[in-house]
Amino acid sequence: MIEKTRGLNVDCIAYDLEDSVIAAKKVEARANICDFLNEPRPPGIGERAVRINSIASGLAEDDLNEVLKSSCPDTLVLPKVNCASDIAFVTDMMKHHQCLRHKSRPISDPQCSPIGILALIESAKAVSNLSSICKASPYLVGLIFAAEDFALDLSLTRTPSLSEFLYARSAIVTECRAHELPSVIDLVCTSYKGPEGKKVLEEECVGGKNLGFNGKQCIHPTQIEITQQAFAPSETDLAWAVRISIAGRKADSQGRGAWTLDGKMIDAPVMGKAKRLLDRAQACGMDVEAANQKWQHQEPE
Repeated sequence: MIEKTRGLNVDCIAYDLEDSVIAAKKVEARANICDFLNEPRPPGIGERAVRINSIASGLAEDDLNEVLKSSCPDTLVLPKVNCASDIAFVTDMMKHHQCLRHKSRPISDPQCSPIGILALIESAKAVSNLSSICKASPYLVGLIFAAEDFALDLSLTRTPSLSEFLYARSAIVTECRAHELPSVIDLVCTSYKGPEGKKVLEEECVGGKNLGFNGKQCIHPTQIEITQQAFAPSETDLAWAVRISIAGRKADSQGRGAWTLDGKMIDAPVMGKAKRLLDRAQACGMDVEAANQKWQHQEPE
């Protein structure tokens, strides 16, 4: 299964030591993942993450002792985070192992880069502790909403509208933004087969993006392209942001704090949204320079 990931084109792939590995295979799974991490990174994979077992399971320490000795994973995914102390435990172990592993390496060595932590939010207790969780570690780079375990904890039934998760999802996005965590990853879409599965995935992606999520978990390769397209800016979005940016610079030079474009008022918050969209377009590999050339003569109205 690990070998099949070599041909994927993804922002981040998580190799699992938790739910997909039975207890009798944990040691073997650790060894397999560490061997894979020590090999050259496949060209289509942006980040390589490892989902370890939860702190409460008693297996996390063994996972970390092995994984942190391997060639540096980019991210650790920590499941079932209920409070800040769960992340503090991982942070302490990361600091210890990074010191041992990197003490003889120059700071310019890319393997010295800090490993990030992504925390899975799966319970009512976790949602109630979001603020302290977000402040628990300088290594924390984002939160992931785990809908199925959350539904189990609250005895909820998942519905197509996902309305039963609205409070938790909104709270996760809000806390991530408040604490300037860059990644906020939405729930898994359990439908992935056939046209109906694709339709459900597209709808969930749009809904998550509209709530403020900037990514989504995928459980099957067929979900990747749809998800990437949904969370990347469209060509229409790119053109709008470029026009705002160009006209905004001209408005600034004219001493105008507010102006209009296409009959709509443009002010500082709109300019900020356009800048963020352009940053995302750049990260997604879109041709921002070509759009700038096309709209170079845009004027503020």
